[in-house]
Amino acid sequence: MDNTKQKSILHYIFKYAGAYKGRYFISIAFALLGVCFSMIPFMLMGKLVSNLVGGNKDFSYYRSLAIAMAVMWVFRIICHTVSTDISHMATFKVLANVRKALCDKLSRMPLGTVLDTPSGAMKNIIVERVDSMETTLAHMVPEFTSNLTAPIVMFIYIWIIDWRMALLCLATLPVGIISIAFMLKDHETPFRRTQESTKALNDTAVEYIGGIEVIKAFGKAESSYERFVLAAKENANSFIEWMKACIVPHSIGMTVTPSILLAVLPIGAVFTMNGSLELSQFISILVLAFGLVTPFMTVMGYSDDISKATAIFGEIDDVMEQKELNRPAMGLVPPTTYDIELKNVRFGYKDKEVLHGIDLKIPAASMTALVGPSGSGKSTVARLIASLWDTDEGTISIGGVDIKDLSLESYNSIVAYVSQDNFLFDISVRENIRMGRRDATDAEVEQIARDSGCYDFIMSLENGFDTIVGGSGAHLSGGERQRIAIARAMMKNAPIVILDEATAYTDPENEAVIQSSVAKLVKGKTLIVIAHRLSTIIDADNIVVIKDGNIEEMGTHDKLLANNGLYSRMWEAHISARDTDQNEEEAKGGAA
Repeated sequence: MDNTKQKSILHYIFKYAGAYKGRYFISIAFALLGVCFSMIPFMLMGKLVSNLVGGNKDFSYYRSLAIAMAVMWVFRIICHTVSTDISHMATFKVLANVRKALCDKLSRMPLGTVLDTPSGAMKNIIVERVDSMETTLAHMVPEFTSNLTAPIVMFIYIWIIDWRMALLCLATLPVGIISIAFMLKDHETPFRRTQESTKALNDTAVEYIGGIEVIKAFGKAESSYERFVLAAKENANSFIEWMKACIVPHSIGMTVTPSILLAVLPIGAVFTMNGSLELSQFISILVLAFGLVTPFMTVMGYSDDISKATAIFGEIDDVMEQKELNRPAMGLVPPTTYDIELKNVRFGYKDKEVLHGIDLKIPAASMTALVGPSGSGKSTVARLIASLWDTDEGTISIGGVDIKDLSLESYNSIVAYVSQDNFLFDISVRENIRMGRRDATDAEVEQIARDSGCYDFIMSLENGFDTIVGGSGAHLSGGERQRIAIARAMMKNAPIVILDEATAYTDPENEAVIQSSVAKLVKGKTLIVIAHRLSTIIDADNIVVIKDGNIEEMGTHDKLLANNGLYSRMWEAHISARDTDQNEEEAKGGAA
């Protein structure tokens, strides 16, 4: 993070507060009102002590002062409570807006950028790091303001009584300032180290917990745990070494700065004895002095919290400044025809080009299958068409319109994309399918499930359509998750459908049912299919064979077999593997 571009904490607060900015000002107003109520008891106490020393024995007088002090203190508590409540409500809105902004940003970023960022790091920023600012933001604005205002007003009041005593009240302040200066000297390096080590520890912890199944399955618990331990030790050491460097000036500052009576008491006594300061005034100043330093020390205590919050906002800025997909906010009118054309499309991951000038035409209302060896680039072509990445060179157009001239929202409305790694939200099966079209009725959800061939298995679940699928669909098998994802895509009813090995985890029997159902649902739509089982795409209008980022050959199933090229060899391998599987199944059946 470039610290030279770091903005103030207030800039970030008001940037993300939106319509709730006014609540912070209301919170500050109540906080300042609370300051006024909190100072009055000190003034009344000085008056009370002065009268006692002066020999006033009117009990009712002291009782009225005591009641007044109690009332003022109650008003102060009320103002503080109202101020804090309002600032908390505004802060929760700020944090919500920050998270919304981050999630919106992720949706506009190329998929490659998101995948290159460790999932633990992104989760840490959006969840833990943002959440850790709640206390600072909720309390800093009203309390920082009030605690800074209180000593200033108190100092002015003391100055009015006697300017010499007001200056004496500041006698220990230089020690505090010098102490802070020593602590802040070269603080950027240790502070950055603590921030980076904390971030690394959180990222490691999230990834360790998230990957615990793989760690146990492959016996990597010891090495993975060692990485976590090293991150924890580095985090602890970074704070310990920083604290060691600050402990002496911090102790001096926190000990000497509040000791305001070291100067006020003896010198004030001298002024009183020589008659230049009245005893009642001296006593009042002594009482007021106790309320002068404590708020200032509270303000000093916020410096570390403000630095941490500012650093977190800096991390948020780093995400918000990432490159986005090149799409206009308000693009052209979506096309009315859905033929797809790729012209000289080149694309690479980081510095390695994986597609080398792809030219391809996909007619509207046709089925096109992309096949090829693993790593050939067929899924990359599908993801580029789905607008998950931007091409490095060349264009992709739909109905003659360059997809870069369409807004993401309008483009997403005409494309349904289903990958082999499908994600389901931790909600019911019904609501996961309904995400394809938010206004779908329960009857429509159930009908699309029937049409997609997954109604029976859904009804066999414990609560049918109301079954909660768990985080990422963990309560379901891989095949069941895919079938629900396909139903969700079909619910969208988009004119272009991309199935990227969408039935990879489905057994052959269910795959045949799904393929038959999907074939009916996509009738009249532009369908692009990537399949690892070639037998499922023999009826495709066009089969495109991709090898090493280039189109090797294309045509119908029969034409490609007649060419005796790569597809023919892939088909022979597929048939051989299928026959072997069938023979093994028959052998098992016979043995049974």
